[in-house]
Amino acid sequence: MIFDFCLDLIYLSAMLFYLASLIFGAIVGSFLNVCILRIPEGKSIIYPASHCPRCQSPIMWYDNIPIISYFILTGKCRNCREPISFRYPLVELLTALFSLAAMIMFGPSPAYFVYFAFISSLIVITFIDLDHQIIPDIVSLPGIPLGFLASFVLPYITYKESLIGILLGGGILFLIAVGYEFLAKKEGMGGGDVKLLAMIGAFLGWKGVLFTVFSGSLVGTVIGVTIMVAQGKDSKYAIPFGPFLSFGALLYLFFGETIIYWYLGML
Repeated sequence: MIFDFCLDLIYLSAMLFYLASLIFGAIVGSFLNVCILRIPEGKSIIYPASHCPRCQSPIMWYDNIPIISYFILTGKCRNCREPISFRYPLVELLTALFSLAAMIMFGPSPAYFVYFAFISSLIVITFIDLDHQIIPDIVSLPGIPLGFLASFVLPYITYKESLIGILLGGGILFLIAVGYEFLAKKEGMGGGDVKLLAMIGAFLGWKGVLFTVFSGSLVGTVIGVTIMVAQGKDSKYAIPFGPFLSFGALLYLFFGETIIYWYLGML
């Protein structure tokens, strides 16, 4: 009887933590939308408060509830009735789900907050790179020392693995970028990708860097070739690499060890 009660209590506690992580993630996702919109424009992410980008009307708190308000307003501004991009609830939902996934994997621990911050930065980088083909230093550069410092307190990575990951991550793409520019006589990869992979190395270590480069390049190649075939041989669409590096990093964070063991087992 007591044993069953304890199990029920543990189950209830877990459900509460999962629900809290979903709500927390959605709230953070709302803030990430602000970062995605304002950082490329060099604007403050604190002031002014949220407002409609078209009519500039302040958004009241009851119209700023993550995910829910978008559907209550039927995807339109309450004042000017202009459409609101579906990206806003998409980012909020995506962040909420990743928050839940991190809570399931790491539990209510410091690792959850560290890796959720890492995931959040990747979300911001992905959407900014898709829109502007840039990876802002203000997001990637602080992540390098933060990831390295976290390696001293988290059990999932050592400071040596983090340091090697930083050097290897930044070094791999730097050499690729220099080599491509030397052979093709034009820049093919920006410095933002180099700094991003160094940040990924700080959080995931050298194994995470190798996995990220391989999986990100594989997916990026498939999508790039598909776009080229769809648009014809004269296609000049520049495909940002940041989203694919972010995808590879997230894949490693949640499934990397399983995929590596499966692959080695196949060999």
